[in-house]
Amino acid sequence: MQTRTPVLLKIFENDKAGKYLFSVLFAFVVYIAFANLFLVEGTFFHMSTLTVTLFGKYLAFALLALALDLVWGYIGILSLGHGAFFSLGAYAMGMYLMRQIGDRGVYGNPELPDFMVFMDLKELPWFWFGFDNIFFTMFMVALIPSILAFAFGWLAFRSRVTGVYLSIITQAMTYALMLAFYRNDMGLGGNNGLTDFKDILGYSLQSDGTRVALLVISFIALFGGYLMSRFIVKSKLGRVCVAIRDTELRTRFLGYRVEEYKLFIFVVSAILAGVAGALYVPQVGIINPDRFSPLFSIEIVIWVAIGGRGTLYGAIIGAFVVNFASTYFTSALPEVWLYALGVLFVVSTLYLPKGIVGVIEKINLKNLLAKVKYVRQ
Repeated sequence: MQTRTPVLLKIFENDKAGKYLFSVLFAFVVYIAFANLFLVEGTFFHMSTLTVTLFGKYLAFALLALALDLVWGYIGILSLGHGAFFSLGAYAMGMYLMRQIGDRGVYGNPELPDFMVFMDLKELPWFWFGFDNIFFTMFMVALIPSILAFAFGWLAFRSRVTGVYLSIITQAMTYALMLAFYRNDMGLGGNNGLTDFKDILGYSLQSDGTRVALLVISFIALFGGYLMSRFIVKSKLGRVCVAIRDTELRTRFLGYRVEEYKLFIFVVSAILAGVAGALYVPQVGIINPDRFSPLFSIEIVIWVAIGGRGTLYGAIIGAFVVNFASTYFTSALPEVWLYALGVLFVVSTLYLPKGIVGVIEKINLKNLLAKVKYVRQ
């Protein structure tokens, strides 16, 4: 009698690197949470609230990098506009958090956020309705980026726009949104964005317990996003996507509707990016139009390129490595960091096409060949 293999084991089949990566991340999350809540502050092993927040932010960025790797690494769409999907999800969560402030704002208005009172608005704009409910908010976190991705993808893919032209159009999309969100009459805070959040689901965002809970939720979301992405790329759908990436014309000639595959993956990726944005906001405490900037979308591409495109786990590694380096060097050597980031991208593109993951694989292969040679001798 055959025993059925659990779905989780099937997804992680032949994915030793993914197992190791999430085992390490899980250990870090458990230790950081325990050390922050239960170890005495000031001792060597205690983890500060700042560390909890930073690691939670890295997890949100890792989910964003995973979303980009799904479209770039497996179907060949180099999107320079994923910051738009991230920001839309972030703004949706920011609107919910602003509605939770109530009369605790500077102006004490129970209905209108402070920036609306300052702008002399008399009533809440229609598109803010419903964002006082967390379930409606989470639905919109997924829906708004997916609508934009579907509309953009349907027009672009049906027109068979590919390559660098598609990348430029995605960059133009996020730039246009950035200009729109900078306007004060958009009703979303203008250049200041949304900030000064108080609590989420009735729990103070300043408390250590809430920060740790957001850290754990971010890890669960990243793990869930990885499982879903891994399930997609291992399926027949994933194999067709790889075929489209490598030889689109031949795949089209075989009868596959290339546009539909691209559109599906693009929308799924946008939803993952929106969820990443929603996790980012309560931990960092602000969202403004700067996240729509094309520069931020290019940074996401750099994370994936440095980590290792087309591996999923490589994108996660790249997000952690680059953002950890950014945190350190922007305080230690702020004038050097952007140049260093550019050099890293150029070097990884020219000499390390598979990024950090490729280097590790080469080292492992050399060790394996050395062992085989030793055994033969």
